[in-house]
Amino acid sequence: MYRVLVCDDDKAILDSIEVYLKLEGYEVLKAQNGAEAVQLVNENEVHCIVLDIMMPLLDGMGATLKIREKHNIPIIMLSAKSEDTDKISGLNFGADDYITKPFNPLELTARVRSQIRRYTSLGSMTVKETLLTTGSLSLDTESKLVTLDGDPVRLTAREYGILEHLMQNMGRVLSTSQIYEAVWNEPSYTSDKTVTVHIRKIREKIEIDPKNPKYLKVVWGIGYKIEKIK
Repeated sequence: MYRVLVCDDDKAILDSIEVYLKLEGYEVLKAQNGAEAVQLVNENEVHCIVLDIMMPLLDGMGATLKIREKHNIPIIMLSAKSEDTDKISGLNFGADDYITKPFNPLELTARVRSQIRRYTSLGSMTVKETLLTTGSLSLDTESKLVTLDGDPVRLTAREYGILEHLMQNMGRVLSTSQIYEAVWNEPSYTSDKTVTVHIRKIREKIEIDPKNPKYLKVVWGIGYKIEKIK
């Protein structure tokens, strides 16, 4: 029996979805906020998630980011919003499908069935190999999304390139010349200041205290590294 997690702060919607999914033969877990959903996913084997966007404590976007740190379970997002930007945001945050309220329950169950079929038949029950993680800092090389404690980090293209290169070489000290040549894809002549300026900006975005960094460390006289934190 496949298990579906349904998360919505509206109990009437939650109970209604549960009824239709059980009629289809699914076991159903229920949550009323994103934090509770993340906990249930980490404690149970789940094959599909139906997740509302607007919720207390942790919204659907934040919950998706947290779930994606460890799981590649298909996620169908629910929202009362129908603008394309909301759909795109949901998909960029790691959702697999999107359905707008009010919805036809039969359509929702069909989408759940389709996502579970794809998930199980393609052998997708693994964590994405594109995800690089240290502590609560994560970087997805496929979606180019960087998150800290589940919240997206806005980086420029160069800042992202530097962070990705350092995280791909986790724990290894890289000189400014090595970083420059890898990110700018050209020989380094006067690269020290350029890289240092970008490093400072990255620290301001990923460190609680940039002067005492947790992740992006300097090794004096040699270069920089991303610390591997479990």
